[in-house]
Amino acid sequence: MESNHRYYARRAAEERTAAQRSMTAAAREWHAKLAMQFAARASAALEETASAA
Repeated sequence: MESNHRYYARRAAEERTAAQRSMTAAAREWHAKLAMQFAARASAALEETASAA
């Protein structure tokens, strides 16, 4: 099973790619916002894992 950190990091990368490929400014902004949210979740998941070890 994929860890939370890996899932969120993967989704952040996917959203960054989607932002780069977006045709409209609104879509670019939306995907960039999602990428930032997923990156923050990945960071939090990594910290949670590190503190639990």
